[in-house]
Parts: sequence; structure tokens; C-alpha cells
Amino acid sequence: MDKLTSMNVFVRVAKAGSFAGGARDLDISRAMATKHIMQLEEHLGTRLFNRTTRSLSLTEMGASYLERCQQVLDDIEEMEATVTQLQTEPRGTLKISAPQVIGATQIAPAISEFLKLYPDLEVTIILQGNMGDLIDEGIDLAINLGGVEDSSMIARKLASSPLVVCGAPGYFQQYGIPKTPEDLTDHSCLVNWSIPPRDQWRFKGPYGDLMIKVKGRIVANVADPIRVGAIEGLGMVMLPRYIVGRDIEKGKLMPVLEDYELAPLEIHAVYPHRKYLSTKVRKFLDFLQEWLPRRVGIDGI
Repeated sequence: MDKLTSMNVFVRVAKAGSFAGGARDLDISRAMATKHIMQLEEHLGTRLFNRTTRSLSLTEMGASYLERCQQVLDDIEEMEATVTQLQTEPRGTLKISAPQVIGATQIAPAISEFLKLYPDLEVTIILQGNMGDLIDEGIDLAINLGGVEDSSMIARKLASSPLVVCGAPGYFQQYGIPKTPEDLTDHSCLVNWSIPPRDQWRFKGPYGDLMIKVKGRIVANVADPIRVGAIEGLGMVMLPRYIVGRDIEKGKLMPVLEDYELAPLEIHAVYPHRKYLSTKVRKFLDFLQEWLPRRVGIDGI
């Protein structure tokens, strides 16, 4: 029989002062309670109770065992309560990986608001060009732009952001404004390699996606270098609206090819395949899914 169950039966019988009383407390038969105690005594090699036809009392070993059993059962109850609490309120450290720009401009403010809700939680955020090795680096959650190729990971779409092709007004004065996606091959297009499919800009057409291979004088794995290059007139960029939206509003950049639809940039949360998702990860995922669509240039799902 299960030792913990037998210990629980022993404690109930000892406190009730009878097999019948202990069995009644546990909603089991008297015979079953007796069987638990007998097997427990056999396992321990000692008698736990002095039995007579009229009374039941603990032996010296039984009294000592009762104290220890009660402590073990109390510890288990406390441990289960702690685990239950951990499953309802996030605590501990949440380790997050994110690309530099969205990490700094979108995820960091979200983390600050999330931490205000859960005072027992801490967050470590790593800003890097790729997700990193989630398992080896102990990362709970990675923010990823575009698709996810690793089938061992779970990807949850959080939101999407419209992409914009834009450049500085001075660039267009010097080199002209492209009228069709095919015109991009004659222009300098600054490439952000963190946005798939990298140096191919995808437009949605009436007969399917149109892929235009582009090249330019700056290639980077993050958005800022090419955004600055575009503002300085070195070429056009294709970037999420949440990155270039304010530059467009201020007139530093000008959108082009607005009659041609660009496939939006999907924002995913990626985490290792686990049967049970921890509360801190699950609640942050839910929070992000509400937070991101409220930000400039990001759509919900």
C-alpha cells in the first residue's frame, strides 16, 4: 500500500483513538484502516498501538512515529500549497530573449507594466539578433519576428505589424520614386537581415506573392543602422511601422508603393515544448497578446 496513505491513516486513527473513528474521518472501512496499520507495523518492524478489546493506545515507538508522521504530512501539505500558489501568482525569475529594437521599444515597456502587477516576479531580458539556445541558456520565452523553423519549439503568434517601404525625401529627389515593386531593383535598398526572407521583399499580388530581390549599401541584423541610413538618404528600407512611424510623421521618411500590399511582419513568442507551461510564462504571454495591439503600428490577432 502507499506509505503516505498509511501514514495518514495512522495519524487519523491515533487522533481518533480508535480504528473506527479514524476510518470514519477518512471515509474508508474499519477493515481497510486496520490493514493499513498492520502493513505499516510490518514494514517498520514494531508495534505502533497497544490494543485491547476496549481501548487503543500508542506505544512509545508509536508516539514518536506519530510526531514524525505529523511533521511529514504537514510538510507535504505546505509544499502542495506552495506549488498551488506558484501556479496562480507568478514569482521567481522570468528570462526573456528579444530582438534589439522591438525588445527596447515594445517588450521593455510591457515588462515594466507586467512587473507592477506581480511584485514577487523578476525579469531578465536579453536583447540579441537571434533567439539563442532557449534550453542551454535557460530562456523561458523568446520574441521572434517572422516564422519559426525549429519544430521542437512552440510558437504562439502575439500580433503582427504592417511593413512600410520608405526613404528620405532627398533620396527620391535624387533617384526618383519607384512606381512598381519591380522598380526596386534599380534602387539602393538597405536590408535588415532579421526580417525574413532577408534580401527579398515580399509583396502581395493578385496572382500570389511577388518576391523582389533587393540590395543596397548597408546590410544589418538590426533595424537601427538601416533606419539611420535611410534618413541620411542612402536608400530605402522595408521596416515595421512601429519603427518608422514617427519618422514618417516628422517627414524624415516618406512611404512609397502604398498601392502594393506588403505581407505583415508576424510577431511570435517562442518557448520550449513543455506539457505544463509555468504560470509566469503563461501570464506574460496573455499580457503581451493584449499589450502589443495597443502599441503604435501593431495589430492584434
